[in-house]
Amino acid sequence: YAVLAPAGTPRAVVDRVNQEIAAVIKLPDVQSRLIADGVEPAGNSPEEFAAMIKRELARIAKIIKAAGIQVE
Repeated sequence: YAVLAPAGTPRAVVDRVNQEIAAVIKLPDVQSRLIADGVEPAGNSPEEFAAMIKRELARIAKIIKAAGIQVE
C-alpha cells in the first residue's frame, strides 16, 4: 500500500502526512493487520519511497523490453 500526493504538494503537507502515517503504522493492531494481509509495514520517507518507485519502474521497463511487449 502507498499514499501519493500530486506533484507540487507543499513539503510541509507531505511531511505532516508522512509523520501521521508513520505513527499509525507503528500501532501494534495496525501492524498485525498489515502483516495478516501480507504487507510488510515500512513507513519509509518520501525520498526513500520515490527512489523505490524509480528502481521498480526501471526494473519493469527492462522486463517489458526483454519480453518484446508492445502497446497496441
